[in-house]
Amino acid sequence: MLELNTFSIAARCARTGMVGVAVSTAVPGVGGICPFVRAGAGAVATQSWVNPYLGIDGLALLAEGISAAAALDRLIAGDPGHDVRQLGLVDKDGNSAAWSGPGCTPWFGHRTGPDYAVQGNMLVGEPTIQAMAAAFERSAALELPERLLVVLEAGQAAGGDKRGRQSAAVKVMWREEYPYLDLRVDEHRHPVAELRRVFEVARQQYLPFITGMPTRANPEGNLPETVSAMLLTPPPYRPGGGGSAP
Repeated sequence: MLELNTFSIAARCARTGMVGVAVSTAVPGVGGICPFVRAGAGAVATQSWVNPYLGIDGLALLAEGISAAAALDRLIAGDPGHDVRQLGLVDKDGNSAAWSGPGCTPWFGHRTGPDYAVQGNMLVGEPTIQAMAAAFERSAALELPERLLVVLEAGQAAGGDKRGRQSAAVKVMWREEYPYLDLRVDEHRHPVAELRRVFEVARQQYLPFITGMPTRANPEGNLPETVSAMLLTPPPYRPGGGGSAP
């Protein structure tokens, strides 16, 4: 059983309906086992002595239309290891709920509000969670992917994981069954800063591509010629740079 001593946010954008999770920890590969997100359902962040099935089963409950609080109650009641789990949920309507088991590693805690749940364990202290909540509440004008990054940056600036840093991830779903954005940094001295750098490249190169991809309603997609031309250009010469020349 892997302990993810982590700080994260599960959130919804009331304006667009996007849902997502952003997370950072001092263990590699956090993006594979902490964020669980489904368009039209909601988002779950599972951490501490992590049980990924809480994310999987949590999304299934949210997809049935069960509220975040009711889903959390059922997840905790059905998990014999709930004392060492930490969870944050937000449903498609922006209701939120969180759990920090008494056996989590100090400092641990959470905070919820409309459209978000922030949580962390093995942190430098409570200011990490306070800074994350404040960052979310004051950044409503931003699109959800960047808003989640702003929250991670605020948590890192306020102390973050007291062991150090190693990985970070952001995952956002919107209208389709595939991710609108799914970025990961798995081994880096400054993972949140690196995630921001990768996002700035993706903002100019990936997001214009994803918005033109096939959808259920339009299986052919609608990729603008300008985006096609950009993607045929070697990465260093595209907007935002990145990659390496051939």
